[in-house]
Amino acid sequence: MKKGGEFLIKETKAQDIFIPEEYSEEQMMIRQTCSDFLDQEVYPNVDELDSMKNLNLMPSILDKAGQLGLLGTSVPEQYGGFGMNFNTTMLVSEVTGAGYSFAVALSAHTGIGTLPILYYGNEDQKSKYLPKLSTGEWKAAYCLTEPDSGSDANSGKTKATLSADGKHYMVTGQKMWITNGGFADLFIVFAKIGDDKNLSAFIVEKSFGGITMNEEEKKMGIKGSSTRQIFFNDCPVPVENLLSTRENGFKIAVNILNVGRIKLAAAAIGACKKVTERGVNYANERKQFGQPISSFGAIKAKIAEMTIRTFVSESACYRAGQDIDDTYDALVKGGTPPAEARLKSLEEYAIECAIMKVHGSEVLDFVTDEGVQILGGMGYSADGPMERAYRDSRINRIFEGTNEINRLLTIDMLLKRAMKGRLDLMSPAMAVQKELTSIPDFNTVTSDELFFEEKKVLANLKKAGLMVAGAAIQKLMQKLSHEQEILMNLADMLIEGYAAESALLRVEKLVGMRGEEACAIQKDMATIYLYEAVEKATWAGKQAIYSFAEGDEQRMLLMGLKRFTKMQPFNLKEARRRVADHVIAKNVYPF
Repeated sequence: MKKGGEFLIKETKAQDIFIPEEYSEEQMMIRQTCSDFLDQEVYPNVDELDSMKNLNLMPSILDKAGQLGLLGTSVPEQYGGFGMNFNTTMLVSEVTGAGYSFAVALSAHTGIGTLPILYYGNEDQKSKYLPKLSTGEWKAAYCLTEPDSGSDANSGKTKATLSADGKHYMVTGQKMWITNGGFADLFIVFAKIGDDKNLSAFIVEKSFGGITMNEEEKKMGIKGSSTRQIFFNDCPVPVENLLSTRENGFKIAVNILNVGRIKLAAAAIGACKKVTERGVNYANERKQFGQPISSFGAIKAKIAEMTIRTFVSESACYRAGQDIDDTYDALVKGGTPPAEARLKSLEEYAIECAIMKVHGSEVLDFVTDEGVQILGGMGYSADGPMERAYRDSRINRIFEGTNEINRLLTIDMLLKRAMKGRLDLMSPAMAVQKELTSIPDFNTVTSDELFFEEKKVLANLKKAGLMVAGAAIQKLMQKLSHEQEILMNLADMLIEGYAAESALLRVEKLVGMRGEEACAIQKDMATIYLYEAVEKATWAGKQAIYSFAEGDEQRMLLMGLKRFTKMQPFNLKEARRRVADHVIAKNVYPF
């Protein structure tokens, strides 16, 4: 069975990954259903949703989504859902991700609102709550963040005190930035029982009483999403509504966030595709100097980059999603109960979930920014289609753990797995050190194998990451955990390697299905991104080396970095133009 984080030290075969071109007919029908729902129920109402004048509108749209089954995609059939596999639920997140504030309300309900009960609830809790949540009869919210505890979630001050008769926990505390807070019927609430060190989790019904809330928050974007501060004042929660075991709340929060992170990346992909499509439509219609602006090189470069980065993020996202599914299937086959198997599979790929959260959210910010630029004045106008997308995209770098926290987590998890012996980073790192002090092999081996040169570049890119990380660990030892800038540099090298490899593998598999000629544009995109990934990783590597090495050590590491990031010249401009021309001719996001 494959391991999370192993991509850094083991070669992945193209036939072992899933690519979006392999979706079944049923999955494509699900995609179409979601797309039609946005066209019919969401897009006609986005202005009214954002105005927040009709607070019943969002829950009414969620009701309609529930009637279609969109709220129960992850929930097993026995509890009123569809029991879809993980990658299919990712597809739903992707398509609905283009739905502005609705996407936020939907993901909060189906993800962090529902999944804690699905994965951690006992049978009574599942039977009681999941049918209501999967149909939309009840809406859910997740109460973790507090005024003094954001990224440091376990420092929350909300308290749960056992009542004198031992039948209730009296919950008291303040939660903030609670998505769906204004209309939720059920809250997943995190609090500490007595003097416990760690959080516990509770299923709290709004009808329990002792719950008040502030007015709706005014926000930069996702204005149609209900966001409230919620106050619990001796809220009586039956003892049977303790979720999982006492003090297991922090673990629940961490594992549920793994799901949220990769689902956020999928939603970002859907938003990227919609923004790219609207940018291309406008560029084809808008004429300047007697011709469509889509004919100009500067605009083509933007359209190409928007398309390439979306394609790459999508490739990596569904690769990770399938790895989660495959691990789940293997665990269930081995006798692990389904809920436990899902948790273990998500935990196994927590590194990839964090990587995708960062990559997807930053690609979306790039794409929406370029979308505004293509539309010019209309891009800045609230009457145009880009202004809302631009504002709404910004929250994604904060949601589900900030991108800074996720970068730090990526390296922290990788190093912890190495120390526990779950990943053998030491052997490949030592091999890289040995190669660094050896005489380079100047014999040039050539091959007609697809992506032969690109795979060598990719292998060297991984060596560069191992080299810089190994040197930093040797030099700084325990102090490395306090050098956040260096850790983020290392994370960027890791993220770019995973993304570039995913795109290459996708195209390699696609060529096997359709032939090389039919995949020429996809080959261009994978190659362009590889060059960009190497440039980004080189810059991140240099910053890290400058930060901890001096003198001969620094010179040796910089020479090693240069050696491991060599690439043959490639005309990126012409390749981008080929990509742009293809997209412009189709007048949609065509992949």
